[in-house]
Amino acid sequence: MARYKRGRTWLGGIGFLAVLASAALGLLGSGNPAADRVVRASEAALLRPNGSPQMTSMQALPPEQDELMCPWLPASAETTLMAALQAPLTASNVGADSSALKPVRTIRDPYAAYSSVAVDPTNNEVVLTDENLFQILVYDRLANTPPTAKMTEPKRIIGGLNTKIEFQCGLYIDPTSGDIYAVNNDTVDTLVIFSRQAKGDVPPSRELHTPHGTFGIGVDEQAQEMYLTIQHDAAVVVYHKMAQDQEGPIRRLQGDSTRLADPHGLALDTKNQLMFVTNHGGRHEVKPGGRKAVTYAEGGTDDKPNWPIGEEVPGSGRHFPPAITVYPLKATGDVAPLRVIEGPKTQMNWPTGLAVDVERGELYVANDMGDSILVFDVNASGDVAPKRVIRGPKTNLSNPTGVWLDQKNGEVWAANFGNHSATVYKMNASGDTPPLRMIRSGPMEEPALGIGNPHPIAFDTKREEILVPN
Repeated sequence: MARYKRGRTWLGGIGFLAVLASAALGLLGSGNPAADRVVRASEAALLRPNGSPQMTSMQALPPEQDELMCPWLPASAETTLMAALQAPLTASNVGADSSALKPVRTIRDPYAAYSSVAVDPTNNEVVLTDENLFQILVYDRLANTPPTAKMTEPKRIIGGLNTKIEFQCGLYIDPTSGDIYAVNNDTVDTLVIFSRQAKGDVPPSRELHTPHGTFGIGVDEQAQEMYLTIQHDAAVVVYHKMAQDQEGPIRRLQGDSTRLADPHGLALDTKNQLMFVTNHGGRHEVKPGGRKAVTYAEGGTDDKPNWPIGEEVPGSGRHFPPAITVYPLKATGDVAPLRVIEGPKTQMNWPTGLAVDVERGELYVANDMGDSILVFDVNASGDVAPKRVIRGPKTNLSNPTGVWLDQKNGEVWAANFGNHSATVYKMNASGDTPPLRMIRSGPMEEPALGIGNPHPIAFDTKREEILVPN
């Protein structure tokens, strides 16, 4: 009852002010200074804050706009608004002619685009992630797609909504169990782990919530620690290898001194206690306070210990040359690299996947935009040329983003995002050398569209081209 009385008093006050305003408007334009003061006072009274929303003006839509409005659902309707929005589009709910809702054409790559590769020498299998169709594909290690064949059929495929696989870019195979560790980069923020026998649309056997923009992965089996690179926040975080759900990192490498700049690939030299990281070069400053906590459906937050600081400073973005930075394996905090491989002689252009051969003292780099695999001395520093380069039309390398060393069989693998293929070479290969074998997910002549997480598009009317940022 008390609330009702307050409501009536509020409405009565507005009614009085409206009458006062009407009277004042009658004086407007009279040239009387006193009348003008009354008008201004009346308008101010109408707009004075009173703790509730107030309508100050109203403008009707043009008649032609009214036709574009969605139909109103009355409160008595049996169908809720959400149900109506989720209902299939049919002629009955969008109008007599629903043909306009169908796309004129679709631009889509129907074949798997390999983004990372790992070899299981114990079971003689090679595992590839597919960033286009969101799959993990397992092949026989010795599979070789004939030039006339459309593709090679995988032994097993893991894919579907239950798998939580999206935009995967990092891959690791447990040398003992054969478990598959796959990193989601752009969307899900979840590291998914599957048993070797997993196939189809199955949930992961284990999951770990990771910082946004996680890309590369490496594991120190002796210490049972797992390393992940974080692109956007320029960091490396370290977890217990068996971490799951909302467990946080145990260490973090991040800061201006680290020279991390859009880090991607990661390789560990546990014998010499070194960590190697490839950097594309983009970087921004972050505020010391870090990212505000964000609560997730699983109950976790981003304010965990050792979580990357990620609240960027506007206008602080810079671009550095691509580089490989080298750190002590246990580095933590804002630690400077031991050395940096950087400069025009390196030939690096979007260096992505990374692998280290401890016995030969060599570092292998998947050089994405250079269509090449670069091999450096493991002790290289500064602006130095690679020891050797695998590159040329015979190699079939095209935007390689993943690289893996199969030291048991003396082979180096590349996942080619640019042409639906995975290629394998001898570890000492150099120059324009054909691959030993090739696994393809599509026809040899079929171009790979290179679409990965497309964002808003634009149309160039002069050239009649569609522009799609990825």
